Amino acid sequence: MSSVMPVGARDLLAHRPFLFFLSSRSLSRFSSQIGAVAIGWQIYDLTGSAFELGMVGLVQFLPTALLVFVAGHTADRFERKRVVQACQLLEALAALFLAVSTFAGTISEVQIFAATFVLGIAGAFESPATAALLPLIAPQGSLQRATAVASGAGQIATITGPALGGFAFAFTPSMPYAVMVVFWLFGMILTGGIGRLQQTAVKESPASDDLYAGVTFVRSSPAILGTISLDLFAVLFGGVTALLPIYARDILVTGPLGLGILRAAPAVGALLMTMVLARHTISRRVGMRMFQAVIVFGVATVVFALSHWMWLSVLALAVLGAADTISVVIRFSLVQLATPDAMRGRVGAVNFLFINASNQLGQFESGVTAALLGVMPAAVLGGVGTIAVALLWMKLFPTLRDVEKLE
Repeated sequence: MSSVMPVGARDLLAHRPFLFFLSSRSLSRFSSQIGAVAIGWQIYDLTGSAFELGMVGLVQFLPTALLVFVAGHTADRFERKRVVQACQLLEALAALFLAVSTFAGTISEVQIFAATFVLGIAGAFESPATAALLPLIAPQGSLQRATAVASGAGQIATITGPALGGFAFAFTPSMPYAVMVVFWLFGMILTGGIGRLQQTAVKESPASDDLYAGVTFVRSSPAILGTISLDLFAVLFGGVTALLPIYARDILVTGPLGLGILRAAPAVGALLMTMVLARHTISRRVGMRMFQAVIVFGVATVVFALSHWMWLSVLALAVLGAADTISVVIRFSLVQLATPDAMRGRVGAVNFLFINASNQLGQFESGVTAALLGVMPAAVLGGVGTIAVALLWMKLFPTLRDVEKLE
């Protein structure tokens, strides 16, 4: 830790390691959001299938499921910023492949899925290493505020990323991937500028103990287990992101630029909320606030599912993003503060597995459900399921519900 006193948002931005971390993370988020728009639109344009659209999420999730324990152990065993840099380089190469193939007119569904799989591999290693870096960089007592600022910077990228992705794809389909290459390479350079950090080394022990220590730790902490599993099941049912290309083209009757606006709307709400949280941290009843945020997330999902008006859809997605940000800040802060530094990579990998399961398997679930029941019934069912999960988890994990403070 670099300080013994909490600092404000402005002081955090003047803290050099945090500023480099923030910039690198934002560029990675920017690239990911551009890729989500480009890949989603390209797959749906090639196949016209909701099922194939949902398969994008499954292909991204599989590397996480397969490599979660290795990725977490890697983040604890090796220098975390070097792990992040290697992942950003691999992501840039995958984006370069998509750019060249699309420009040459030889791109196919199989090639897109292959590149998506590689991006999933890089993400599986990058996320736990990145998450474990933040507690080392943030001044002591300021992790919640640092998390909010980092989330806000990421949301700025998330707002502009999808809009730029949609605009660039409309100009020429290869352009979004070219932008992703540049951003990931710059992110890699910025990660190298963070400087030396005091990372707790992993003690030598049998490989099985090292690899699965994160699972053991999560299982032994009801609050952490409840936090991570809440995200898994709530967003698994409530994720409508995979259906946005269908809503944009078939229900709201808009094009790639409209899809970019829809994908950016949750980030607008999230950014506004992070501005509030950066100034005013949640100081009491944080467990209950998290559950309330998840319920609002579910309600906003239902409103979006039933909407035929662009303005209402954008508003619902913005509310959805704001509610999700409250939940994210509380979840991340709780998990990181309760985890020893030597295990943060492995616990972060377990957390990332659950997050990816909720986001990417949720994308797969949404695509399959939409193919079976129709788009609107699938989205409504997902929102109702999210609300039900939040209410059930309040009963199953009373220690999480009763958490009063984080720091």
